[in-house]
Amino acid sequence: MVVESFSRKMIASRLFNTYVAASFFATMIFFVLNSSVYTPFEMILGVVIVTIAFKSVANLMLSMTISLVNLENTEDSIAFEKSSTKLESLVNDLAIQEAAVQSAKNNKNK
Repeated sequence: MVVESFSRKMIASRLFNTYVAASFFATMIFFVLNSSVYTPFEMILGVVIVTIAFKSVANLMLSMTISLVNLENTEDSIAFEKSSTKLESLVNDLAIQEAAVQSAKNNKNK
């Protein structure tokens, strides 16, 4: 569940799409500046191949990021949060019971 939310956040950040778009425009600029060397067919083919290659690299980076990030600390912190909330509620219940016992003692002494 933590991995799914992390991967959704990574995809929603559009960081990898920006990376692919930047590589696309950089390739376009390269071929426009070197238009005297390449034919239009070579330019289109080059832009398509480079864009597909950078999209593959972006997907590889996304999968490596998800697999290499240590999410055990996050799971431990979630478990600690649940345990601390439960302990805090038990301590509050104990304090309420002690206050009730103390007030009962005070009422008997009067």
